[in-house]
Amino acid sequence: MSEQTPVQIVKDAYAAFSRNDIESIINLMADDVSWYLPGPPKVVPFVGRRKGKTEVNRFFSTLTDVQDVERFEPQQFVAQGEKVVALGNYKWRVKATGRAYDSEFAHVFTVRGGKIVEFHEYYDTAAVINAFGTTAQSATV
Repeated sequence: MSEQTPVQIVKDAYAAFSRNDIESIINLMADDVSWYLPGPPKVVPFVGRRKGKTEVNRFFSTLTDVQDVERFEPQQFVAQGEKVVALGNYKWRVKATGRAYDSEFAHVFTVRGGKIVEFHEYYDTAAVINAFGTTAQSATV
């Protein structure tokens, strides 16, 4: 069996996410995966840096505990070497506030040796902060 391309590995992770199959996503990652979403963790509980499969698994658990996905659409994939950038948009609803937020996103993956070794998300942090019940100006990053 031939090794999958980095783009296919990322697409497989998104397909697993759409099925709510977090175990399959985690299995696509290196043991020491680095995972990062910017933002103030005192306001948005799933942001910050994580290292390793256990911490990333907790990220997904927290993500789904505090909000519901209404739309999640990766639309374009751009790859160069071991880097894959996925461009898309999503809409989430925060359970505690009932507020929804929409954002375009850029997800930057590094895939090495057939495993995701790094992830960094770029998105509208102000929209997320506002949906969690505070304003971007009052949130401390």
